[in-house]
Amino acid sequence: MHKQDMLFVLTIDTEEEWQWDEEFPQHNCSVENVKKLPAFQTFCENLGIRPTYFVDYAVASNNVGSQTLRTFAKSNSAEIGAHLHPWCNPPYFGKTTEAESHVINLPLEQVEQKLDGLNALLYNEIGVRPQSFRSGRWGVSAKMLRLLASRGYVVDSSVYPFYRNDYFSCLGAPESPYWPSFDNALAPGEQRQLLEIPVTAGFNIQNFSFGERIHNRLSKPPFNWFKSVGLLWHSRLLRKIYLSPELTEIEDMLALVDQSIQKRQPVIHMYLHSSSLIDGATGLLDGPNAFETICQRIEVVTQHLAKNANVKFCTISEAKVHLSNRSASNGVVKGDQN
Repeated sequence: MHKQDMLFVLTIDTEEEWQWDEEFPQHNCSVENVKKLPAFQTFCENLGIRPTYFVDYAVASNNVGSQTLRTFAKSNSAEIGAHLHPWCNPPYFGKTTEAESHVINLPLEQVEQKLDGLNALLYNEIGVRPQSFRSGRWGVSAKMLRLLASRGYVVDSSVYPFYRNDYFSCLGAPESPYWPSFDNALAPGEQRQLLEIPVTAGFNIQNFSFGERIHNRLSKPPFNWFKSVGLLWHSRLLRKIYLSPELTEIEDMLALVDQSIQKRQPVIHMYLHSSSLIDGATGLLDGPNAFETICQRIEVVTQHLAKNANVKFCTISEAKVHLSNRSASNGVVKGDQN
């Protein structure tokens, strides 16, 4: 039986660690997690994975972090992208609120100044001019995309499919890679300068659109009073799943991979935060041995994928090159049609 061709991308938000229910750290950020990066990179190389590290200001300005990532970049074993955390990325414009922690809610002139400062730091400390970007805490707008394109970026990965909160929304965006409109970031457009590659997300049923409608409806009153989404999760009737080894257990990630293969997605895109590589840093991954747990989950998922598809491991900008050669129906990149 023919196995379809698929790309596998692993991206790591490479950033400071702090308890996410506390205030956003601005100065003297702790980046102890960067000491785990050499072992994690070796693990990835042993599996053939070419990771992409989205690096923020706190890590790039740290000697250990910047030298470690410079080594990865020089050996061409990984890609260094940019990750903008407004609270610890100068210049500063006052205390960062919950809304302002999402780049999408900042005035464009502030984003421009912060992005230019981050770009300069990544070049001076790590020796790279990044081509890929992810906003801190997700979310993207058309004006941000135009700014990124003007600074030489060719890939964005700020869309978090099937998600919204009080401060931003990604509902309605394609879950597949797409060429976003510079007038509406969540819709495909005509430009072919910058590609959006969302993380892999979906449901444990094949009809993602139906799953999204049900999930969104049950998340609102009066259904949320009865914790309907939780009941569906525990009964396994409907689960919203993100391909992240810090959030999702192996069984659910395999279910999502299988659904993605059936839907003939061109890319499997897994993500995590570097801070999750140390125990108890963020609250995302409870329990001891976080590093070992994450590595085990990644290994099982990639082995499963290799059994069921012809997998090519690549960085996110390499994926953009491959996908640029594929047909795009109404701006959405198609998978293997054989």
